[in-house]
Amino acid sequence: MFRLNRKKEQKLEKKIWEDFSRGKLETQEAISSLQKIILKEKGNTETDFDLETILAELESLVGLQKVKEVIKEIQAYINIQKQRSLLGLQTNFLSLHMIFKGNPGTGKTTVARLLGKLFFSLGILPKGDLIEAERADLVGEYIGHTAQKTKRIIQKAQGGVLFVDEAYSLARGGEKDFGKEAIDTLVKAMEDYRDQFILIFAGYRREMERFLLLNPGLDSRFPIKIDFPDYSIPDLLAIAELMVRQREYELTAGAKYYLEKYLKDKARQHYLHFSNARLVRNIIEKALRRQALRLMSVKEPCREELMRITKDDLIAVREDDLLSLAEEGSYYV
Repeated sequence: MFRLNRKKEQKLEKKIWEDFSRGKLETQEAISSLQKIILKEKGNTETDFDLETILAELESLVGLQKVKEVIKEIQAYINIQKQRSLLGLQTNFLSLHMIFKGNPGTGKTTVARLLGKLFFSLGILPKGDLIEAERADLVGEYIGHTAQKTKRIIQKAQGGVLFVDEAYSLARGGEKDFGKEAIDTLVKAMEDYRDQFILIFAGYRREMERFLLLNPGLDSRFPIKIDFPDYSIPDLLAIAELMVRQREYELTAGAKYYLEKYLKDKARQHYLHFSNARLVRNIIEKALRRQALRLMSVKEPCREELMRITKDDLIAVREDDLLSLAEEGSYYV
């Protein structure tokens, strides 16, 4: 488990322990008081990093039930260790470095951002910011350059979460590739700054498993591994409806039926690298543009017409070959 700056932590623990010992605070009140002091010192509002708000945001995510269960386990473990500490019992600290495995659009980045907030609210991280990086941000072009670039990213991530997407790309060039230097620098930082940041390696499931297999020393350094499954078709439809509702649009019954068929076809053809919610977002955004183009021929569209996304709008999206915009390639009809 990661800890706050030790001097500040000792002062906070002393104050909370004294109040708790004198009977001024119940166990949960003591934990809550510690969290509020941390929030105040960091200049963050309780609304931004309020534990209940963060957990509610996590729960509001469509699907991801297994992911939510793992996160709740981690949160519960941290809280229990705090209660044990307040009662003078031995505490067992966790390493919170993680592996996220799953296709694009399955919520990996969103969950990583929520974890940063969660760990800050629990007093595990000093800040809780999410810093995203990929191979180009870490790997240099000559000897020594990679270590410099990687160290800069690590420094930027101090106090928060460093999220390295497609982490296996760091090892794609073999032994002589500079990516290996980036991996070595990150591994060293995991030990040197173990109390100051959390490292998350993320990417496609198969590629991540192969990456860990070819780099056996890495596997044990990431004790928490979370699988992000592809969304079911009902979940993707729920995400689509949420997206249009947030924009004050609505899908007609015909549009919903056509979108369901559209997504099923796509899932069958690209099941290995299905882009999930990212695909849905692309479809919806294109449909909004097609609706706007359609309404240009209407002299004075009413409120309902301005809100309505029809089956024809989605047919136009398919005909325009939207899927060429998705990362995994073109869609063939």
